[in-house]
Amino acid sequence: MLKKLTQEQLDQILERATEEFSAKGPERATIMNIARASGVSVGVIYKYYADKEALFQACLTRSLGMLTDCLEEATKEGASLEEVAEALIRIAQFFAKEHPAHIRMYHAITMDAEGGSVSEYARKIEAVSAQLYTNCFSKAKAEGSVRQDIEPGVFAFFFDNLLMMLHFSYSCEYYRERLSIFCGEDEERDERIVQQLLLFLKAGFGITKA
Repeated sequence: MLKKLTQEQLDQILERATEEFSAKGPERATIMNIARASGVSVGVIYKYYADKEALFQACLTRSLGMLTDCLEEATKEGASLEEVAEALIRIAQFFAKEHPAHIRMYHAITMDAEGGSVSEYARKIEAVSAQLYTNCFSKAKAEGSVRQDIEPGVFAFFFDNLLMMLHFSYSCEYYRERLSIFCGEDEERDERIVQQLLLFLKAGFGITKA
């Protein structure tokens, strides 16, 4: 009989699986590699996950849960749109640097997903941020702290695109190099990015102090 794994061991498997999926994409990743990296047998993994797709879904759910907790903290009640924007920019930097494999896994999905899975993955990954950001812009519009001719859902899409590229810029090799080309590599770069992106948002989205 296979010994029951602790939660710490299960988290370790999911982390190693996330790294495998991020490196090779859902289609080319293998249970064998994940088991080897986790220090368990293939049989142990199949005890907890029916197949590779079930393991991938577990990795995705765990990663999205981690990110959702960060997003909900940043969009707490009473914060202004500018405060929310700054918090989200800083979270994007932190999460991508602390959990680069998770961001690379999202990136791999966009290139590797086939057939109906593309729509399924997109809706699962984007649903939380789309709703949160749309609500933020709707609230700001109602309060008069953002230009009144905006369409909140479309502006949420623009804002999420900026944060998505920021995620990739801290975690994916090509985009990290691109970040260095545009912004340099000095010790103050992260803070400069926060402040300059806030200026860009306030100018383009019409954010005011109201």
